[in-house]
Amino acid sequence: MSNQSPFARRGPVIPTLPRGEVLGTYDTYLEAQAVVDRLSKAEFPVKQLAILGNDLKTVERVTGKLTYGRAAAAGAASGAWFGLFFGLILFLFSGEPGSLAFVGAAVLIGAGFGMIFGIVTYAMNRRRRDFTSTHQVLASNYQIIIDPQQLVRAQELLRGPATTE
Repeated sequence: MSNQSPFARRGPVIPTLPRGEVLGTYDTYLEAQAVVDRLSKAEFPVKQLAILGNDLKTVERVTGKLTYGRAAAAGAASGAWFGLFFGLILFLFSGEPGSLAFVGAAVLIGAGFGMIFGIVTYAMNRRRRDFTSTHQVLASNYQIIIDPQQLVRAQELLRGPATTE
């Protein structure tokens, strides 16, 4: 699954619903993707296809209880990455070979500030949200939409033997 890059040579994709005929309806995105891949291997012009997710749902899966220790560790890790970034920038733009120590110091300082920020943020939000979770957007089913002029050709290719590599 990919999105159009803003640096690509093609023009921007205008967000509209695809129009055409339904080639097939699938329970998972991977099944729909496999059909598009099969058509691609059969030299079908897949640029005329679209995978449409229907009946979107937001799913939040609870992964655990949030504690002061977890908040501190997550803040320290985030701060360490931020410190590493700034330490490397300082190292690259300073001409002195001894400036590598600045990278280590920046990581430690970033981890310290991140830990403090994580603990303070958790303390302020403690009664409202005491758990960690991940978010997903899922569709109930996926349809492959195709140009009506290409529908019969695609159906014939899908009925034929599958190509393997």
